[in-house]
Amino acid sequence: MYDVIITGGGLAGLSLSIQLVRAGYRVALFEKESYPYHKVCGEYISLESWNFLEDLGLPLSDWNLPIIRRLLLSAPNGQSLEHELPLGGFGISRYKIDAALAAIARSAGVDLYESVKVTDVVFEKSQFCVQTSIGTFYSAVACGTFGKRSNLDVKWQRTFTRKRSKQLNNYVGVKYHVKGEFPADLIGLHHFKNGYCGVSRIEDDKCCLCYMTTAENLRISGNSIPEMEKRILRQNPYLEEVFSSMEALFEQPLTISQISFERRTQVEDHILFIGDAAGMAPPLSGNGMSMALHGSKIAFQCINSFLQGQLARYELEQDYSDQWNRQFGRRLWMGRFLQRWFGSESRTNLLLSSLKPFPKLVSFLIRQTHGQPF
Repeated sequence: MYDVIITGGGLAGLSLSIQLVRAGYRVALFEKESYPYHKVCGEYISLESWNFLEDLGLPLSDWNLPIIRRLLLSAPNGQSLEHELPLGGFGISRYKIDAALAAIARSAGVDLYESVKVTDVVFEKSQFCVQTSIGTFYSAVACGTFGKRSNLDVKWQRTFTRKRSKQLNNYVGVKYHVKGEFPADLIGLHHFKNGYCGVSRIEDDKCCLCYMTTAENLRISGNSIPEMEKRILRQNPYLEEVFSSMEALFEQPLTISQISFERRTQVEDHILFIGDAAGMAPPLSGNGMSMALHGSKIAFQCINSFLQGQLARYELEQDYSDQWNRQFGRRLWMGRFLQRWFGSESRTNLLLSSLKPFPKLVSFLIRQTHGQPF
């Protein structure tokens, strides 16, 4: 019997578990993989999260991480726009940061179960019954922090999994770690037909190259990633240069399919969803990693009040959902708005050429898609 059980050991789950156990609660976290491992992720984190992560115990200042201050946007036809990032960010791989947070969680007292799958979570008689591949566990609070798309999402028939295929809900993600000449203070977002590719530095002079595109682009390329990159991505001159000069560090790229940016609910069947499980950030709405971290802080405050007897369960659920939407609702709306513009090759070319003479408007749009330090 636990106070809180968390399903999913990414940034949201790990950071929430650390906060809870430090407050004196008994916490179990289940992760289906074993640390360290790679994830399909852009690996750029806004500096809004820096102090929070250091408070959790990560020695970010000692890791000599690249600090990213500039943004380079390019359109499929090669038009480009470079702009300073008002707040900026830093680069770090999920391989490194997740494993470091897992070590902190273990040492703090979290019962961290690796290589264990959660098969169901059921609320009954004012507690949760969590069924896993190693047995059944119980808790007063259950949280889902399992990322972009989970078998549990499908099993529970969450609304976004039942939407018919369209632009916002049928993406494919592909990620490489590469070596190459790329400025340490720059993140490049390079657009191509029905997709975009982010390139930025991470630790150890490596770069993360991660792109998202529609499943249709992969289908018309014979379901071949190299063929899709050749026929579609590399039509952007910037991406042609990147792919021509890079040295891939993975034998094969990491991939994920059926990514959906449709709206999601933050509470279902009394389970609190945090991070991508609560709402996926469209590619251009600012980084989802900072949203996951900030979301864990909001969830911790609400759960703490509930376990202290200050909130009833329905108040916990309403308070968390309200706070989450106040913090991230506008950010996600702006991301979906921009995604509709950048989802079309012709509109992307037009938008970049239109924005170039108006740097103040560019700054405004960037600020709308990023948060403040928390």
